[in-house]
Amino acid sequence: MSVTGEGGWYPLMLSADLAPGTTAGSTMLGRDLAVWRDGQGQAHVWDDRCPHRGMRLSLGFVREGVLACLYHGWRFGADGRCVHIPAHPDLSPPGTIRAAPLRVAECWGLIWAAAADEGGALPEDDPALAAASWVPVRSLRIEAPWQGVAAAIGMPEGELAAVLDRDVDGRVLAALLPVGEGACMLHLLAAEPAEVVRLHDLADWGQDVRARAEERAGQVFLAGAVA
Repeated sequence: MSVTGEGGWYPLMLSADLAPGTTAGSTMLGRDLAVWRDGQGQAHVWDDRCPHRGMRLSLGFVREGVLACLYHGWRFGADGRCVHIPAHPDLSPPGTIRAAPLRVAECWGLIWAAAADEGGALPEDDPALAAASWVPVRSLRIEAPWQGVAAAIGMPEGELAAVLDRDVDGRVLAALLPVGEGACMLHLLAAEPAEVVRLHDLADWGQDVRARAEERAGQVFLAGAVA
């Protein structure tokens, strides 16, 4: 799955970590995002900023299928448009008051967001990921550049998600989210059938990947500081 250029898709989080009617925060390429799921189970991804006073929408709450800002309670529908202002209950908010939605897709146990409005194949079009059903294992924040982590675990060059066939037993879906210049999220899923022992082993493997990646990143930082 290509993640370079316009329209690339980025794996924000495990689907299992976002229950219906809840919100969460994520960061993609330094861009703060609010991720929320409505009562019908549909995931939404918006810029994490209320258009009223700039409050983080990821701190808000879901009521009756819409997202309400924690600060003044302004409510926004699935398309991002403001639908209710508590201080002016009889006012029909103008269409210009709206949050900033991103393109979103949900498949293979992951919630994805697109970096651009157009272009890029949808994640569900990847035949390698479609070859199995995936069980969520865990997500880890790694204080190291995503490119180094990708190389260390055998990710194909230029990809942020791939089925791995080394270092671990059985098929593993690894997905990387570039958080910023020096940090990323690693999401791990196991192909069914996945016994509990194997899930624990894979979680331990992820921790080992994080430890080794952060150690290497620290060595690179120290070498640059000394030079």
